[in-house]
Amino acid sequence: MDITVEQLAEARLITAQDREVPVPATLRYTAGDPLAVFVDFPAEAALHGEDVTWTFARALLDQGLRAPAGHGDVLIWPYGRTRTVLEFHSPHGMALLLFQASALRRFLVRTYAVVAGGQEDVAGVVERGLSTLFGGV
Repeated sequence: MDITVEQLAEARLITAQDREVPVPATLRYTAGDPLAVFVDFPAEAALHGEDVTWTFARALLDQGLRAPAGHGDVLIWPYGRTRTVLEFHSPHGMALLLFQASALRRFLVRTYAVVAGGQEDVAGVVERGLSTLFGGV
């Protein structure tokens, strides 16, 4: 059974003028892709007016709640005692978002209740990824 965990969260987008603009987000996790977490943003919050989903490692989110983590397209670090920064890079630009750390921790606890850390079916993930990549060849 492919269990999905979803949690609404309000992010605060940091603008070039250092203003914080509220942005709705949905944190999502599926047992069928146990190594990943997803952050979904609705069209009205996205640059091009289309829904946007960022996918990155669940372990990265876990690490970023305690200390700076990541490289490349996704960086995560604590911001004070109560907030966490998620920084997303794409060919279209960069987005800097603040989340309540407690909301991210609550989400992670819920994901680990579905698939415990270290119990992810890595072989299954690789097999499904290769099958998708090669189209069942």
